[in-house]
This record gives sequence, structure tokens and C-alpha cells, in this order.
Amino acid sequence: MLWPFNIGSGVKKVRGTKKAAKSAAIIAIFTLISKFLGFIREMIVASKFGSGWETDTYVVSMTATVIIMSIVGDALDTTLIPIFSEIEGKMGRKEKLKYMNNVVNVIFFITIILAVVGYFLSPLTISILAKGFKGEQFDLAVKLNRIGVPIIIFLGLNYVYSGFLQSDEKFFAPAANGIPFNIIYIIFLFLFSYKFGIEGLMATGIIAIFVQWLVLVPSTKRSGYKWSFQFDLKDKYLYKSIILTIPVLIGSSIDQINTIVNKTLASSLRAGSISALNYASRVSDIFVSAFAVAIATAVFPMLSNAFNNGKMKEVKEIMAEGINIIIIITVPSTIGIIIFAQPAVKLFFQRGAFGERATLMTSQALVCYSFGLLGLSLRTMATRVYYSLQDMITPMINGMVSVGLNIILNLILIKYMAHSGLALSASISATVTSILLFFQLRRKIGRIGLTRYFTCFVKVFLASVIMGVASWGIYSGLGKFVSDTTMSQFLRLFLSVGMAIIVYMILCTVLKVSEMKTLINRLKNR
Repeated sequence: MLWPFNIGSGVKKVRGTKKAAKSAAIIAIFTLISKFLGFIREMIVASKFGSGWETDTYVVSMTATVIIMSIVGDALDTTLIPIFSEIEGKMGRKEKLKYMNNVVNVIFFITIILAVVGYFLSPLTISILAKGFKGEQFDLAVKLNRIGVPIIIFLGLNYVYSGFLQSDEKFFAPAANGIPFNIIYIIFLFLFSYKFGIEGLMATGIIAIFVQWLVLVPSTKRSGYKWSFQFDLKDKYLYKSIILTIPVLIGSSIDQINTIVNKTLASSLRAGSISALNYASRVSDIFVSAFAVAIATAVFPMLSNAFNNGKMKEVKEIMAEGINIIIIITVPSTIGIIIFAQPAVKLFFQRGAFGERATLMTSQALVCYSFGLLGLSLRTMATRVYYSLQDMITPMINGMVSVGLNIILNLILIKYMAHSGLALSASISATVTSILLFFQLRRKIGRIGLTRYFTCFVKVFLASVIMGVASWGIYSGLGKFVSDTTMSQFLRLFLSVGMAIIVYMILCTVLKVSEMKTLINRLKNR
């Protein structure tokens, strides 16, 4: 949802600005729809399976299944797009399509090997990820992991096809393919979960990710891509991709260590801890994915082009607009989550097997995750700025610092806060490392307007706090007049959040938050 780009002058730049805005809007809208469906999916999972040892086992097994391709996928997302663009610019469309074929076949071959190895190493993987799993729970985790290994293959194809389309500036299919993914899960949960249980839930993941890839196929065909067998490991661009990928791969691997550490430590806590962390992170991820990732994805090509053309002023302006929009969105979101976490979790999750204890554990984790929303969002944006500057090393080192800090904080806070301490550790490490990235960026490219960011943050924070107090007052007041039915509580929460948004926008106007005015103007001009 990015409308802030107002850089330079001329028809070409205006068109580029509008296109970037449109791309960001497409990504944000479909991400929100997908995340909403994912939220519905998690609600049904909570209702069907609750927040106990069986759900914990499923979460760990799925993590074990996709963790490697998640690491590789992050690297592919970063390197494929500029490589595709470079090939087309230097050698033409035909060579780009040829390279696409080579990458598809190489990735397909690699993922098959990973799937086979993953199948046989399942016991070792589970023992690493969940040291607290014993007996029946350990056996089930291994079984689920082995069921899900084909997911790796289709996930790899997903990343390649998505990167190809984004390099063509076609964002619709990549942004929308999460929708059928979630719909398939929802269908299974409603119609077949009672019969096939948790094993069926894992198998559904294979079907869902396969369909997710299929959604991308028609768009790639319309772009001129037609599969053929080509397998050239000596391709110079494949070699270049590997070189560029290595630091990103290391950085992504380091980030995934946080996931492994959290799951491992949570497995030794009371039953339901892993599930509570999973549900909470899914909710907080909505804000990061729908806004920060949408903005970062849309501006990445703009940042790269500006840097390659030696226009550092444009780089800073693009970055500044994006960062301030992130601040405007994430700060009030954090306050809102802190206030409404428990009633929201109760409203959307507490039914069936998901009881009061699960609600309390999940809402506690959600509040702790919310403290890191701003830091994680800004880190996402800053990392893309570094990649546009062709600096892959600094984010990698920053990731190492993040993991080290997270582990230290985990070991300390878990003693006092149990699973919530793990969530809070992640938030603190994301915030600290985000700050470090920006200070390092200032040394790298000169003044980046930190004072401007801080001023925006202070105004937005003040507006958000007042908004929070007002919205809680409204929510509490409405509680005296509405019944305890699901629909009544939904309307109570909906009205409170709606009034909170209105109050926040008024306060931003009063406090002269210029970035809010910019955002509103972009909305009007859409």
C-alpha cells in the first residue's frame, strides 16, 4: 500500500511512480486477503485441534519440512530478479527465457534431492528442532515430517516462477497465489479433518503448495515461457546467481536459527507453548507482510535503478517515504494489539478445542510479538536498501548479531516469562538490529534523515497512545450495553477499532504528521 513516491520530475518518473504505487497496492491488497484467509484457517485449526501437544507436533514438523526451502527462497527472491533483469537488458528476452528454463530444472533437481535426504533425516531433524519431544509425540513428528517432504519441491518452483514474473513487473499472480493456498486448507478443515486428522492436515499442505505453483503457470506462459529440458551447470549467470546468493543464503540461514531456537526451547515448556507462539506470530505477521513487505517489494526495483544510475538522492527519498509510511502504520497497530490482544484472540480463536488457557497463552505471546512490529518492518525495508546498493554482507552480519542477541535474551527471559519471553526476545533483537542497520547505512551513504524519522515517530506514538486510551474507553463502555454473543462481541470490537482509526487520523492531522497527509493524498489520487 504504497503511494508516497514523488521523486523528481518528468513523465517517465511520474509513470514509474504510479506503477510502483500500483504494484505495492496490488501486493498489499492480495496479501491482506491471503492473510485474512490464513487467519480464518488458523481459527479453524485452533477449533479442530486446539493448542496442545498434537498441534505443537504439527507446527514443528511443518517447520522441519519447509525451513530449508524458506532459507533458499529468501536468497532466490533477492538474486533472481536482478539477474533476470540484467540478462534481458544485455542479451534480450530469448536469453532470459533460456535462463529461466535452466534455473527451473536446476532447482527442481536440487529440491528432489533435498526431499529425499529430508525424508531419511527426519528423526535427526525433529530431535534438533524439538529436543523436548519424546515417545509418541516424537514418532508423530517424524511421520508428519515425512508426509510433508514433497512440499519442498513445489515450494522451490514457486520461488522461481514468482521471481520471473516479478522481474517482468507482473505482481498479480505472485501476490494472489496465497488465496487458493488457504482456501484448500479451509476446505479440508471443514469437510475432511474429522476423518484424516493431523496427518491429513500435513498432506493438505502438499496439495495447497502445488496449486499455489499452478496459479503462476498461466502468467509465465503469457510472458513467453515454455518449459524445455535444459540443464547447464556451467551457465555464467547461474554461477553469478550462486555468488550473489551465498551471503543472502547465510543471512537467511542465520535468521532461521531464531526459529529453530524458539521451537527447541518452547518444546521443553508446557504443552501448547509452540502453538501459542505460532498463532501469535501468524497474527503479527499480517502487519509485516501486508505493509512492510509490500512496500519493500515494490520499491526494490526503484532503489536498484536509482543506485545503478548514481542517483543517491533518489535512493534516500524513496527510502524516507517508505520508512515513514511504515511508522505511520505499525506504531498504532502495536498499540492496538497491546490493548485488544486478549479480546481479539478470544473472539476469533476460543471455540472447540481452543480453550481459555490457550487464549491467555496466545494473547500474551501476541502482545510480546507486537513490540517488535516496527523494528521488524523497518529491518525489512533497510535490508532491501542494502541489497539495492549491492551490499549483501552487512545484512548478513546484522543477522548474526540478531541471532546472538535473541539466544541470549531467550535463555534469560524464558526463566521469567516462559513462552512469552521467547516472543519478547524476538521483538527486542529485531528492534536493536534494525537500529544498527540504519546507523550503519548512515555511515555508508551519508545523512539519511534520522531526525525526520524520529520526529515522525514521536508524533505518531503520541497520537497512538491517545488513540489507545480512547479506543479502550469506547470498548469498555460498549461492554455495558452488548450481550456476550459472538456477533455482539465482534461488533463491539469492530466499532472500537473503527473509532480508534478515526481518532488516530484526527490526531495525526492536529499534530501535523505530514506523512499522513501525503498518504491520504495518494489514496485520493488512486
